[in-house]
Amino acid sequence: MSKPLAVKFCGLDLASPIVLLSGCVGFGEEYTRIEGFSNRDAGAIVLKGTTKKPRLGNKPHRLWETPAGMLNAIGLQNPGVDHVVDQILPELDFTETRYIANVCGSTIEEYADVTRRFDDSPIDAIEINISCPNVKEGGVAFGNDPDMSARVVAACRAVTDKPLITKLSPNQTDIAANARVCIDAGSDGLAVINTLMGMAIDIETGRPIIGNVQGGLSGPAIRPIALLKVHQVYREAGPQNIPIIGQGGIQTADDAIEFLLAGATTIGLGTALFYDPMAAKKINAGIQSYLQRHDIATVSDLVGNLDTGATEDQPLSG
Repeated sequence: MSKPLAVKFCGLDLASPIVLLSGCVGFGEEYTRIEGFSNRDAGAIVLKGTTKKPRLGNKPHRLWETPAGMLNAIGLQNPGVDHVVDQILPELDFTETRYIANVCGSTIEEYADVTRRFDDSPIDAIEINISCPNVKEGGVAFGNDPDMSARVVAACRAVTDKPLITKLSPNQTDIAANARVCIDAGSDGLAVINTLMGMAIDIETGRPIIGNVQGGLSGPAIRPIALLKVHQVYREAGPQNIPIIGQGGIQTADDAIEFLLAGATTIGLGTALFYDPMAAKKINAGIQSYLQRHDIATVSDLVGNLDTGATEDQPLSG
């Protein structure tokens, strides 16, 4: 990988700014079966969301294509953290790329237990999925309440020295405020954004198409929203040197460059991989071409280099 594409993220050296997102590449081994794909095309791979005990996930349908996007409600199907650490991690080649665990839980205690288990493993970093429902608080997502978000981050921080990345939900009033409390609680990085909630209905049966009724909307449809959220969080996190994984509908090198300019240090690919498994390779090439064309030394020189001019403090119209 070309050195101009190399970036630093939470103290880790990544060969590329591309991060393959949780839930889209299984536990890191699935894409090795695709001809021409290489884990080296990605600076890091985030493993599938992992809970303390195995989970079967939601009833079908779990996936549904929408205009310019996709709904998913997998329900965190996974074999449990002990199996992941004992059986899956030893099979991964940590010389190819960085691997990031994705920690999920229904209680703060579960988050801490899963994080503690990953702390005693070769995993490079840990992403905290705070969009999980809190069973002790009536099912409200941890990530939609700043106080609960901070408590989860603090509990995980207390049991690991590995880099912690908090995955922020867009389904809240003030994402920058949530970013602030997560940073204060010990988060080393932020992933912006998780999916937006949506649904689809079968008009012939009058029933929801998704078995869980609602699911997370991803894909190009959410890209403008994600881009704005990255910019808003960067204004909070940038001055504190807290890096951001910018994610949400990125398909092309042009999309990736927009997110870098808005303040993302790295670029998360998810839904795009479902129809173009080689997207990472193409985006890397496109970014490198852009750097050469504009005589920019490294991809890091793009981060947050957005010229908002006099429009920054203008109210939104409409």
